[in-house]
Amino acid sequence: MTDSPSPAMSNSSGWRNDERARAAAIAEYGLEGLRDDAALKRITDFAAALCDAPIALVSIVEEHRQTFLSRTGVEATETPRETSFCAHAMVLDDLLEVPDATRDPRFADNALVTGPLGIRFYAGVPLVRDDGLPLGALCVIDTAPRAGLSDLQRQGLRVLAADVLARLSDNRSAAQSRAALDDSEGRFRVLADTMPQMVWSTRPDGFHDYYNARWYEFTGMPVGSTDGAEWNGMFHPDDQDRAWAVWQESLATGAPYQIEYRLRRADGQYRWTLGRALPMYDESGTIVRWFGTCTDIHEQKEASEQREIVAHELSHRIKNIFAVISGLINLSARSNPGFGPIASDLRERVTALGRAHDFVRPHSAQSRPSASQNSLHGLLSELFLPYQPETSPRIFVQGADFEIDDRSATPLALLFHELATNAMKYGALSSDAGVVEVATRRDGEHAVLEWQERDGPAVTVPTKTGFGSQLIELSVVRQLGGTIDQRWAPDGLRVAITIPNPALRRN
Repeated sequence: MTDSPSPAMSNSSGWRNDERARAAAIAEYGLEGLRDDAALKRITDFAAALCDAPIALVSIVEEHRQTFLSRTGVEATETPRETSFCAHAMVLDDLLEVPDATRDPRFADNALVTGPLGIRFYAGVPLVRDDGLPLGALCVIDTAPRAGLSDLQRQGLRVLAADVLARLSDNRSAAQSRAALDDSEGRFRVLADTMPQMVWSTRPDGFHDYYNARWYEFTGMPVGSTDGAEWNGMFHPDDQDRAWAVWQESLATGAPYQIEYRLRRADGQYRWTLGRALPMYDESGTIVRWFGTCTDIHEQKEASEQREIVAHELSHRIKNIFAVISGLINLSARSNPGFGPIASDLRERVTALGRAHDFVRPHSAQSRPSASQNSLHGLLSELFLPYQPETSPRIFVQGADFEIDDRSATPLALLFHELATNAMKYGALSSDAGVVEVATRRDGEHAVLEWQERDGPAVTVPTKTGFGSQLIELSVVRQLGGTIDQRWAPDGLRVAITIPNPALRRN
């Protein structure tokens, strides 16, 4: 798709060159009254489902901003015009597709690409009035690059864009609007019957009254035989209660419906299927329809299970490697008695790494830790077990919890192992009354972890930097990209560690 202007725009260049006149023309539509319009919301919901995209928008591009009359998948109601993809789309004579915005010189430095939204894929159909007035675009957006839309999806977006223009028209009577909606419904049914996915819809109470041709082709059931609640009988017996419960929860709350289940194919085989549905609302905010799809994911599900088995086996072998390394250290210490103290420290560090790995590694249902495997507090609890008396804990962790992953678990384990070991040898934990308090809190885009020792022996400032201190510095600064402030106060060591949130867990 090129960035050349449409014939309509070429014949009406005044609209582009006179923003005041264009703004006045746009104002005639009374767009404020169309914000979050139910009919437009149904269109963006359907556009997102049709294109399997997380975001769909009806965007009106004005002089200094673009306004979202309807939005699915985002909270923002407007953005500056200079960041607008739709400003590019609306001057074309057909759909604009951007497979990967980071590779497109028009958008690579766009704040919507480089910022939190992280746009990668964009497809937009221009909304242009008969006299050439460019209004904006109907678009779908994804945060992952894509090769492009299918021919059917492009056709569907064009049909839906025509419906948007019909809804925006200021010279249509209520009767004409209803006729346009009926016509849209008819086109929807034609479009749905040509889709490769199974498509269905229900009344507000959940009564299934429509399935497309693909559903009946896949299941081999007679037309109408799965209406009402009979659809649940098509699922594997072990999945029926679960699917029914999830569907009832969506009906009760209006929350999007999503579930994986095994659906019986016409040949009797049960195939893993992803079911999704969104509610559609009228002007008063009442649900008037549910629109859903069923997608065969059987091959992907089996491949995922195979990858999980491999991950479990690999993780188990890595755990065994830690045990072998500890054993080799013990053997070396026995053969070289002078190596004993160093070997003991090294073995404890390896053991701490093993604990961290065992906490975040893939587990079976039986071996999974009681704490969430992405929990910082859970990891600390595992690491501090060797230092905690059974009857009276001496290390206390409190404050905001943070999500972590396997990448950050290793430096965190080394960091807190060194702090705890030093506390046992020289600090608060070296006396019976001493305790350690670990407080975690959020500070904007950073996590702040504070280590406070108290009620221990008098603190003396170390005169030289040992390997353990260097290891702490390496873990925090080089591996986690954070900062560390250590203060040897008379009442106990205080350590403040600041770590950027992205360093704790990958996006």
